[in-house]
Amino acid sequence: MGENEASLPNTSLQGKKMAYQKVNADQRAPGHSQYLDNDDLQATALDLEWDMEKELEEPGFDQFQLDSAENQNLENPETADLNLDSIQPATSPKGRFQRLQEESDYATRYTRSAPKSNPCNFCRLLKVLCTAIILFILGILIGYYAHKKCPSNATSSATLDLQLYQEILETIQAEDIKKSFRNLVQLYESEDDTEISKKIMTHWTSLGLEDVQFANYSVLLNLAGPSASSVTLSSSGQCFHPNGQPCSEEARAHSSQDLLYSYAAYSAKGTLEAEVIDVSYGNADNLKRIQKMKNTTNQIALLKLGKLPLLYKLSLLEKAGFGGVLLYIDPCDLPKTANLSHDTFMVSLNPGGDPSTPGYPSVDGSFRQNRSNLTSLLVQPISASLVEKLISSPNSKTKNGVCSPLELPNNDERIVNMQVQTVTKFKTVTNVVGYLKGLTSPDRYIIVGSHHQSAYGSYGQEWASSTAVITAFIRALMLKVKKGWRPDCTIVFCSWGGTAFGNIGSYEWGEDFRKVLQRNVVAYVSLHSPIRGNSSLHSIASPSLRQLVIEGPSFLSEAFFPERARKIEEMDPFFNLHETITKLSGEVILQIANEPVLPFNALDVALEVQNSLKGDQPNTQLLALASRLRESAELFQSDEMRPANDPKERIPIRVRMLNDILQDMEKNFLVQQVPPGFYRNILYHLDEKTSQFSILLEAQERCQLFASNESLQEALSEVLNSINSAQVYFKAGLDVFEDVLAGKN
Repeated sequence: MGENEASLPNTSLQGKKMAYQKVNADQRAPGHSQYLDNDDLQATALDLEWDMEKELEEPGFDQFQLDSAENQNLENPETADLNLDSIQPATSPKGRFQRLQEESDYATRYTRSAPKSNPCNFCRLLKVLCTAIILFILGILIGYYAHKKCPSNATSSATLDLQLYQEILETIQAEDIKKSFRNLVQLYESEDDTEISKKIMTHWTSLGLEDVQFANYSVLLNLAGPSASSVTLSSSGQCFHPNGQPCSEEARAHSSQDLLYSYAAYSAKGTLEAEVIDVSYGNADNLKRIQKMKNTTNQIALLKLGKLPLLYKLSLLEKAGFGGVLLYIDPCDLPKTANLSHDTFMVSLNPGGDPSTPGYPSVDGSFRQNRSNLTSLLVQPISASLVEKLISSPNSKTKNGVCSPLELPNNDERIVNMQVQTVTKFKTVTNVVGYLKGLTSPDRYIIVGSHHQSAYGSYGQEWASSTAVITAFIRALMLKVKKGWRPDCTIVFCSWGGTAFGNIGSYEWGEDFRKVLQRNVVAYVSLHSPIRGNSSLHSIASPSLRQLVIEGPSFLSEAFFPERARKIEEMDPFFNLHETITKLSGEVILQIANEPVLPFNALDVALEVQNSLKGDQPNTQLLALASRLRESAELFQSDEMRPANDPKERIPIRVRMLNDILQDMEKNFLVQQVPPGFYRNILYHLDEKTSQFSILLEAQERCQLFASNESLQEALSEVLNSINSAQVYFKAGLDVFEDVLAGKN
């Protein structure tokens, strides 16, 4: 989504990093969705992202980590009671969806005083006694059956919600998704992005979706050049295309579409002849070691994708003086079943949106900046097979189950000539946006997004897969709407254009509607690239929605593989995976759009902050602030969230106030400046193995590389201010509720 400076709880059963779990067929969390039990569910990615500026980027989270010892006991009196070892990435007690219920065995009993003895005949006494016994037994029976057949209001409400969701989701069928997918794939060769958008708009409108409209933006795109780029070994004069095939006149004249699309969008253009220096994953430690041995000025870095955001690594290489980058994926970083050694891929160096209008929408009359390239580096993605040729190494082998990573020996010198050529043009990117108006809170939006194919960056059929999934959910909803039902909140369905170039369509729409979105959007659910394999389920979510999902991402998703993406029907021939993912995503969307109290958890956010402060050198001031934040969050959750989840205690005005607070609570953790490729929401981690704040870890590495602690002090200040802001936010919310309650008294 666009950069609207709002941190939305986000999900994608397709993220960002909190403490998440992986769900496999034999590993299920309590309270999991019934659809996780589907035997056909093998693997997918569900992204629940709420940082709108990162929508659909799916950069994943890398393996970035530092060894850290357990926290030492603190002598500071403010933090003496803090025991970080006891802090778990756990969920709060009972979660926040479970409504309070009356005790099932509760019954009120009345005892009657014994009648005074009066002179009366025996028959009258017997009659009274029999009547009392009969009434007593009748009362017990009535009470028993009434209790058995009439559960509490809370239980009835929960049951009705569950039945409603099941009725909607049961209408989602694999065959319908397959039919929609194949109809969309027929447009694959289209040269007009507008034609595809019209097809989607027509389909959504025919299903009954309201107010479906186009959002067009003229943006600066960096397209593949007229012929494939090349890499030439200076020692032998051998020329290779990015996929490792030798250059030839025939190959240049008949370059396949896949070969042309092996490029880095918005890279610098030109040629460079220099020594290739293996920088591995390009982190600060790698560069510090290399710069002690070699002069890196205007040299070519051999860089592996993964471990860290690509834009961040390129920024380090640029500062180190490199002139070019050969980017590849090490086969050891891929699943054993994946063989992409000869495959080419594309990456985008655009952090988001139209490069010619940074920070503002590309509407008529906007000033256009001349930004044909976004880095001074010549960047060229290449296949692993070409890397093997460059380093004169045989194919990577696996011995005893251990894969040997590709690497250039330190003493070997390789001089290569790399040529990068692309074309920059202004093109129209089209978004399709449709609304299903809410019944009780129409001014609160849940945005559900996917992407559609763009003729300027088409990669296989992933776009058709995501569009078919979102269309299937729309069909299921509208069948229920035609019978008179509506969700409480408005659901906005979006199909974005220009995704491969840096989420341009979603960014521009977000910038265009920034004020509206900042005020009204509750959450974003991404259905981008829902099927990527058939082995496991992955999902990503904001901390406040952690109890809805699990996670296991990778920065390898920054690469677009055209060949891999064309095998959708091979991975899911009967579209059972598509059906399951649609139902899982739909269940999440319905909970967010229809629950009286938003399913966001204040305590989970506070727990995540404390987890993120676990490290070898904890800051006592940050720990003290985090402790106060947790206290406020616990009080907020127990005093306000739990009563609001009980229908008997639910007061509409208080529920609306509560939801307003929950909606905006993660905005406290948005920061203005972060390293390239990092998330502005500082709660999002780089991977599931590293719990510390990512911006602090990055700042510590930067200190080692550039011998300055200025960046670390700035990062510490950002974290401190965010935690303090959140603590003040929850405290102010509690004060408001107290004032309202006092006014009623």
